[in-house]
Amino acid sequence: MIEAGADTFAGQIPTILKCNSANSLMSGTAGKNQAVTASVDDALRLGCSAIGFTIYPASDCAIDMFEEIVEMRKEAAAKGVATVIWSYPRGEALDKDGETAIDIAAYAAQIAALIGAHVIKIKLSTDHLSLPEAKKVYEAEGIDVSTQAARVKHCVQSAFAGRRIMVFSGGAKKGADSVYDDARAIRDGGGNGSIIGRNSFQRPREEALEMLGKLQDIYLGKG
Repeated sequence: MIEAGADTFAGQIPTILKCNSANSLMSGTAGKNQAVTASVDDALRLGCSAIGFTIYPASDCAIDMFEEIVEMRKEAAAKGVATVIWSYPRGEALDKDGETAIDIAAYAAQIAALIGAHVIKIKLSTDHLSLPEAKKVYEAEGIDVSTQAARVKHCVQSAFAGRRIMVFSGGAKKGADSVYDDARAIRDGGGNGSIIGRNSFQRPREEALEMLGKLQDIYLGKG
């Protein structure tokens, strides 16, 4: 997709080359994993500012994914290209509630930071605590996870105390007010932004542009 427009937009719009990918046709018994489909040299050839890579903490394939991006990140750093990591807790070790639990989300953010991400993308979390041992610590230390803003703050702190850029996925299309509420929580918690692909692309152009403008105002503290 980037290659189709690279000659037009390279140098005008910062782009990220996603270097691994999966598909929705794989069976439910397949390990949560993605195939490496691009390289750092591809990113350079296309004029990209960064490479992107998804990891699935909690997957039986997680170690392989970590090793793949560590080697790619080293090459990217040597060639002056930043690394963006999507850290999505999925896999055999978690139930559905665990995928968005705050203790798991914070751990996923830390893993991405330790691997070497410059930019980390995670999901907004719930106040659910998935790991029994983690729950004891959260309760004993009185860690506030009662609001979305508090949970964002906790995730930001988990990634080198805010020394990494952290953005949050927007998920499926939803009402505009919910999108704006999420953005305010991310802003108030010290996050750096939100991904709103489906919440903009699945709206009429004028409505989508209005939403983008409103979101910019929110992150600038005007809304």
